[in-house]
Amino acid sequence: MQRRTFLRASALSAGLAAGVTVPSASAVSAGSAGSSLRVQILMYDGVEEQDFAAPVEVLGLAGKLTGGAVHSSLVTAGPPGTVRCTYGTTVEVARGWSPGEADVLVVPGGGYTDRTGPGVHRLISDQGFLRRLASSRALPVGICTGTMVLSAAGLTKGRNATTHSGAKADLAAQGAKVIHARVVDDGDLITGGGITSGLDVSLWLIERFLGAQAAQRAEIVLEYERRGTVWRA
Repeated sequence: MQRRTFLRASALSAGLAAGVTVPSASAVSAGSAGSSLRVQILMYDGVEEQDFAAPVEVLGLAGKLTGGAVHSSLVTAGPPGTVRCTYGTTVEVARGWSPGEADVLVVPGGGYTDRTGPGVHRLISDQGFLRRLASSRALPVGICTGTMVLSAAGLTKGRNATTHSGAKADLAAQGAKVIHARVVDDGDLITGGGITSGLDVSLWLIERFLGAQAAQRAEIVLEYERRGTVWRA
């Protein structure tokens, strides 16, 4: 706790409005040539509200605090339109996923226990989408059972990854090296374990690409202390 108090005091003394250096193109796994880190958050029927809301909140805040060093947007796996989430929330999404316009693609989870209803299994059954996902240069980030979509595209085979506790056995069976950590950073693959892990994954993305100070500023505004372990390859 003393270290946390020190970090908070340091961040506050630096000032929330201070600038943050945007990482160079080589610092982003996807190789962005733009002036900000472009993050697309995938939306689909059956997506878990918390899984996508946490990245929206954290990355949106980071963009505001850094003067636009990160830009996040909601995109659909198919045609744009209204998405109905796990608990009935409806979200109007104006654009579809455009792989060439993203440095990072966040895939939230949802509906994993219902193999016939809306949720990740419909994405998993869409072979065209999986092929696009597998060939994308964007850094794939799986939140909770969103990792299982990445797995279906072959992106976790032989890799260090995590997911919701209820899907870890399936993830291992599909060839991943399951790590029991809150966030797993395997270089060009990032995954989070659990529904609320989107908070910690998003803060880790900020720290990895924009620096620890930017992540600490976001924590202060959110009044949220990161939990669990960030496992790095």
